[in-house]
Amino acid sequence: MTIVRLGYVAMSMIVKNASPSKTMTYTQFQKIDDREAALRKLERLALLNLQNTLRLLRHTVASDIHFYRLTSRLIPLANHEELLDWDYMKPLKEPLSEIGAFARTHKVRIDFHPDHFVLLNSTQKHVLKNSIKTLKLHYLLLKGMNIDTTHRCVMHVGGNYKETEESLERFIDNWMLVPKSIQNMIMLENDDTSFTLEDTLYLCEKVGIPLVFDYHHHLAHHHHSNWEDNWDRVIQTWKGSPLPIKMHISSPKNEKHFRHHADYIDINMFFDFLKRINGSISQIDCMIEAKKKDEALFKLMEEVKLRGDVEIMDSSSFRLK
Repeated sequence: MTIVRLGYVAMSMIVKNASPSKTMTYTQFQKIDDREAALRKLERLALLNLQNTLRLLRHTVASDIHFYRLTSRLIPLANHEELLDWDYMKPLKEPLSEIGAFARTHKVRIDFHPDHFVLLNSTQKHVLKNSIKTLKLHYLLLKGMNIDTTHRCVMHVGGNYKETEESLERFIDNWMLVPKSIQNMIMLENDDTSFTLEDTLYLCEKVGIPLVFDYHHHLAHHHHSNWEDNWDRVIQTWKGSPLPIKMHISSPKNEKHFRHHADYIDINMFFDFLKRINGSISQIDCMIEAKKKDEALFKLMEEVKLRGDVEIMDSSSFRLK
């Protein structure tokens, strides 16, 4: 039956002093009189972020976790318009290579989820240009790690602008402006306010990329549609991918703040989904989007181990019976 593997996002609640997202604002950068010294400080921050990323990957492997999301904030100010002369990749070559080698050796699936300001369906040309530039940064980081870039970057459709159909078609039009290498990197996720599962499926089928199903988002935002009716279509978007199907799992903070992520995962909500897809696919990788990060994964697995309808494989994986 279906194998389920759990992953977590960027930070650890267990490993202390290991933030991979240390940053500097441009205002702080400007306060350093010597520009070269300021650039060196940015490089030191980026190197520290990569060192902490490797620490977190070692923790991930030691915990028998096979799925990890890298933060998109590894290199502070990398694409700032006043720093376009900064060759940020050059001093990062060795640590990027080390991260990639470690992930490949231990078969850890790693990917990215760029911030919400990456909008491929923007009505503004400069926003689209900056979005492609940001996606290129993610591409270069993966290449620096010697990681196959195919389907490693999940993103939302973008802005709705109160015109769903026009916004979807604008995505398709702007897609033609995205370099092929970056197109191959992208997956799309249904969101909780703007684009439903059906909207996102329409785009994924049109441009030929995988859909990352977010169950919580669907429950928060759907137009009287049953996700099960579209599950086979979701599966089909992954038929050309070298990676297993991926989904996002989170739980509502409470009924009043349903869209907000809770600290941990509601196991009953999760298994309500899993029971309905069991047997339809051989494996699914589930990225936990909970406030407590890896701690939420460990707590969920402790609860999973108490169930009689699973076979435990390791500390983050199980098979549905």
